[in-house]
Amino acid sequence: MKTTLEIPDALFRRAKSAAAERGIAFRELVSQALSEKLRPQGCTDKPWMKSFGKLRHLRKESATIRRTIEREFGQVELRDWQ
Repeated sequence: MKTTLEIPDALFRRAKSAAAERGIAFRELVSQALSEKLRPQGCTDKPWMKSFGKLRHLRKESATIRRTIEREFGQVELRDWQ
């Protein structure tokens, strides 16, 4: 659908520039921005959540691995520095 919008000049220039940097058309940038802005409150449908949000169940395992690494590599042996 076509429509006419009045956008402040400075905002239009920033949006045009952002679209060019991303290699997309201005209309696509506006469509994406509207989609994000109109998403229901509390909706967790964020692109980064598709990959990383689903790994939340590994939090305890990650903490255990991090502690092990800190314990093992936190100690410097004198012979390694000579």
